[in-house]
Amino acid sequence: MQKLNFPTYSFRFKSSENKTLVFDEIRKKFVVLTPEEWVRLHAVQFLLKEKKYPKSLINVEKQLKLNNTVKRYDIVVFNNDGSIFLIVECKAPSIEISQHTFDQIARYNLALEAEYLMVTNGLEHYFCQMDFPNERYNFLKEIPDYK
Repeated sequence: MQKLNFPTYSFRFKSSENKTLVFDEIRKKFVVLTPEEWVRLHAVQFLLKEKKYPKSLINVEKQLKLNNTVKRYDIVVFNNDGSIFLIVECKAPSIEISQHTFDQIARYNLALEAEYLMVTNGLEHYFCQMDFPNERYNFLKEIPDYK
C-alpha cells in the first residue's frame, strides 16, 4: 500500500481467498484492505495516538439515514454525552479532495451536527470547525486534542 501523509503505524494483516485483510481495532475484525480502508485505518490511528481520543468514543463505518437514503459515514468521534464531536470523511489517495467531498460531509453533518469535520485522502488533510449560526465551516490547521 501507498505511503500516506500520517505518522507510521503498525497493522495486523492476513490473507484470505487471495485478498489481503487488515485488522480494524475499532470494529474488532479483519476487513478487506482497499486504498480507502488504508486511509481510514491511518485516520483512526491518528485520532487514537496523536489526538488521544479514547477508542470507546470512536465509531467506524455505520449507516446514516439522510433524506430517505441510507449512507455510510467513515469515522465519527463522540463527546462523552453522546453528541457528535467529529466526522471524518476518508477517500482513497487517488481521489482528489474537491468541493464535492466537502458538500458530501456537509450533507452528513446536517443529520449528525458535529462540531468538527475532517476530510482526508491520506495525502491531504483538511480540518474544519462548524459555524452553525452562519451555516458555514471555518478551516483550521488542526483539530483539537482530546480533553
